[in-house]
Amino acid sequence: MTPEPGRARLLLGADGPFRSRLPGFAPRDEQIELASAIEATLAREGLLVAEAGTGIGKTLSYLVPVLDSGQRAIISTGTKTLQDQLFFRDLPLVKEAL
Repeated sequence: MTPEPGRARLLLGADGPFRSRLPGFAPRDEQIELASAIEATLAREGLLVAEAGTGIGKTLSYLVPVLDSGQRAIISTGTKTLQDQLFFRDLPLVKEAL
């Protein structure tokens, strides 16, 4: 399924589903920018190498457009702890929100 352009911006925006599911959630420009780049890359079936600083919300930036598109992606984490967090906490949260 091809991602709908601009959908990541809506999902991660002020009126998106994460505001009610994540205490303290606030839209972050860098997070939305990265998610939009990932969304565009998925739409054209391209490749993307991106770098983002600590605390911008990288996990939601990639999970939202990937899961929303229904496409497959390889996600590599730096530690087993981050892998567990992604699989047991973040993935179910995003799937529920979508």
